[in-house]
Amino acid sequence: MNGGLLVAGTTSDAGKSVVTAGICRWLARQGVKVAPFKAQNMSLNSFVTREGAEIGRAQAMQAQACRIEPTALMNPVLLKPGGEQSSQVVLLGKPVGELSARGYHGGRQQRLLGTVLDCLAELRGTYDAVICEGAGSPAEINLRRTDIVNMGIARGARLPVLVVGDIDRGGVFASFFGTVALLSPEDQELVAGFLVNKFRGDVGLLEPGLEMLHGLTGRRTYGVLPFRHGLGIDEEDGLRVSLRGTVRESAVTPPVGEDVLRVAVCAIPLMSNFTDVDALAAEPGVVVRFVDRPEELADADLVVIPGTRGTVRALQWLRERGLADALVRRAAERRPLLGICGGFQILGEHIEDEVESRQGHVDGLGILPVRVRFAREKTLTRPSGQALGEHVDGYEIHHGVATVEGGEPFLDGCRAGQTWGTHWHGSLESDGFRRAFLREVAAAAGRRFVPAPDTSFAALREEQLDRLGDLIEQHADTDALWRLIESGAPQGLPFIPPGAPA
Repeated sequence: MNGGLLVAGTTSDAGKSVVTAGICRWLARQGVKVAPFKAQNMSLNSFVTREGAEIGRAQAMQAQACRIEPTALMNPVLLKPGGEQSSQVVLLGKPVGELSARGYHGGRQQRLLGTVLDCLAELRGTYDAVICEGAGSPAEINLRRTDIVNMGIARGARLPVLVVGDIDRGGVFASFFGTVALLSPEDQELVAGFLVNKFRGDVGLLEPGLEMLHGLTGRRTYGVLPFRHGLGIDEEDGLRVSLRGTVRESAVTPPVGEDVLRVAVCAIPLMSNFTDVDALAAEPGVVVRFVDRPEELADADLVVIPGTRGTVRALQWLRERGLADALVRRAAERRPLLGICGGFQILGEHIEDEVESRQGHVDGLGILPVRVRFAREKTLTRPSGQALGEHVDGYEIHHGVATVEGGEPFLDGCRAGQTWGTHWHGSLESDGFRRAFLREVAAAAGRRFVPAPDTSFAALREEQLDRLGDLIEQHADTDALWRLIESGAPQGLPFIPPGAPA
């Protein structure tokens, strides 16, 4: 078998990542050797593979759904925004430069089509099926000429296309019809049908509309997935929670001890790998929220400064909002504070940056005895070590090189008082270390909080992936979906005018 499928969407955040992961887990449970693929990803939420390649974290999560190790082949092009006009281009896991949107879409992107098709062909030669994820919408007619992630990859590899629509937003029928009608006849030939996502209520009320959609387009609907709370998979395109809302998994289970533990995460600009705090939010009795005002730090037992693609810009933002002064006061009062990657760099004394912001010497907050110099080569590693008497695994993605000049060692960073800093992402997913860290935080904050003795973040992640697989297995026509993956789009699908403009 050499099956394949492209999961496209009517919009960004329609549920492509979730559906792709769900199909991957369903197939893996059937004994199919399956892999994920996304030709081009724009995300600040990334991951480091074992061979030291940087890919989108959503593809790493989808690889876990497949029960395989992620590789650079699964996301050959990663764009990491550095501002409104430019992004760092990561090709096959390594950064190759900065490009403006105009420069990328003006020619560079199209030249990468051969590379991404080669990566997809290599995966298809190794696995029984490859489930590909699109980006945005395939009907972005202004970008079709240079597209390498939606219909460009579908046409190049002759993949059937399943279009996902988020009915919770409204207008899903118009979105489905309009998506098809804005594609060229050659592109439309590959659009096999639709999948409704996030439906609430009685499916029977939806069926007349699905029948009319079939009559209008000649294409069937392969399933209606119900709305489900708390899936909590890794996001890719941005922060999907309100700044003053809690993280998805927070406050679901009562605390083991007498107190809850309140965690405030500074929602700094170009925030990266904000999923680092998901492991905290998974702990019973830990409430995690994202904040952007100094007064919101007052009742926090722990404040986290997460990673960022713009360390100097984030530092300026903290100062402009009064958060920098609040953080300095907090450290002086020996109240718990954790900086991860860019957040760690911000807590240091000095930053020399001729690479990211090109602002040269910049004073940090001066909380940790650390000096940071930005190197042109990016550090991409998967370190392991010990901290607080526990084993810790993590991954590093940064240009900043830290020189520690004091304090206590902490995960290749340092600790001073109740302030911790490290370049390691993902360290809080190590269960024993997370519990030891939270015990220290609770003691320093004077809270009678007790970490649950049996919370396994890896088991919770597996449970979430199984729930995605259940959604596909229980609410999609899996027999028809299997035929689509195995045999391609049905022949003779009608053309829906007007089609793409010339």
